Amino acid sequence: MHFMHSLLAGLSIRIAVLIFLTQPSRAWSGDQPQWGERGSRNMVSRERRLPDAFDPKTGENIRWVIPLGTETHSTPIVSGGRVYIGTNNGNERDPKHRGDRGVLLCADEKDGQLLWQLVVPKREEDPYLDWPKTGIASAATVDGDRVYVVSNRGEVICLDARGMANGNGGPFSQEGAHMTPKGDPQLEPGALDADILWIYDMVSEAGIWTHDGAHSSILVDGPYLYINTGTGVDNTHRKIRTPDAPSLIVLDKATGRLVARDQERIAPNIFHCTWSSPSIGTLAGRKVIFFAAGNGIIYAFEPVPSIGLNAGSDGALKKLWQYDFDPSGPKQEVHRFTSNRREGPSNIYGMPVFKNGRLYVGGGGDLWWGKNEAFLKCLNTVGAGDVTSTATVWTYPLEKHTLSTPAVHDGLVFMADSGKRVHCVDAFTGQPYWDHEANGDFWASPMVADGKVYIGSRRGDFLILGATKEKRLLASIEMGSPISGSATPANGVVYVATMTHLYAIAQGAALKR
Repeated sequence: MHFMHSLLAGLSIRIAVLIFLTQPSRAWSGDQPQWGERGSRNMVSRERRLPDAFDPKTGENIRWVIPLGTETHSTPIVSGGRVYIGTNNGNERDPKHRGDRGVLLCADEKDGQLLWQLVVPKREEDPYLDWPKTGIASAATVDGDRVYVVSNRGEVICLDARGMANGNGGPFSQEGAHMTPKGDPQLEPGALDADILWIYDMVSEAGIWTHDGAHSSILVDGPYLYINTGTGVDNTHRKIRTPDAPSLIVLDKATGRLVARDQERIAPNIFHCTWSSPSIGTLAGRKVIFFAAGNGIIYAFEPVPSIGLNAGSDGALKKLWQYDFDPSGPKQEVHRFTSNRREGPSNIYGMPVFKNGRLYVGGGGDLWWGKNEAFLKCLNTVGAGDVTSTATVWTYPLEKHTLSTPAVHDGLVFMADSGKRVHCVDAFTGQPYWDHEANGDFWASPMVADGKVYIGSRRGDFLILGATKEKRLLASIEMGSPISGSATPANGVVYVATMTHLYAIAQGAALKR
């Protein structure tokens, strides 16, 4: 009897431990597990009691600050007590990882302490496939105890949110080989390294051609992941090496298996690269996937059902409609306009935002190689086929090309551009209310929370404005380093990443120097 009691007690403990280890990480109500609002991608947060000013010099309203790499283009994500952000290895945190690498950091939400890091070697073939020091520029997406990110090598990687703290969970067990640069002795994973669960290599398995650096935010819908592939031009900027490559793919989130892809022959007309991530909305009771491709066309697709594929067995996404964002731009031999700042095709970098049955998108031209002309548009999302001539509700001209995702809140749309301006327009009519000129151009997106607009510029000035029809500049703060990513409010804190540091900003906090 004593033996049986001990056996049952031991078995109960093991079962309890197993249940604990297999439970998803605790998700807090104020978490921000993906870039933008869940699904819709709207850059709006419900967080309250957030500061309308802070001071990096005195530490006023700053809870903690940690060093990142030397270049950080990612947006912080917060879930389950952890903060995730992509950067490079310019600030080496583990002596075995030397030199230029892509890095995804996982830090403790309480104090910024490093919990683990994913370290990915650079691609060796050509710098244009994985631009030096760019690091991991994609924002992570967290779903329970799994973290999904697109690496600098064009891989979709699924990670255990707890890192190696609970052992190497598998089924992937080649972390050492994956983190080792080609030709170097194989490294051994340690306590600070990421636990990889699976990898889908979009280069070898989907046939894409990476360019500069992947900039993706993975969309989760039920059992599936929707991913912009980052396929683009080669190092000449005038040739598409993989014209049959997909721009949008769907993976099984549990296994990384390819489920579906677009069949729209987008690649040949991609002017530069594919950098806009997909969003989702519900129309008349059914979901729709919205995707702004690198050819300047916005597509609406049926999502993949939870059981089986849609529209046949070939894994092709079924298109509902398409909209040409720049119908006057060239559609053939687009690369003859490379370096032309006056005319040419358009690209879209920010995500399409679905709100109240309408789609809000900014785009036009190209920051590095195309024309300066850009617009913010509002589209009707009901239709079929080519809706270019019927879907436009209004168009608002921007100062210059834009990389931002709109923030739609309380009947207003807030948008930023590379002409150093933040804009506020009416969400229903496109009527302008105000614009504000900063010291530098914007790569980040405006984030609205607690009645305020938070955004940082590439000159390093961080702006806090009132989210109102009347322009109110609450603060302009010099951060001392450029800002590429968007601000992230979560659990009463605003997370702001410069190129070199991550700040946790909270009302009433005082950083101890």
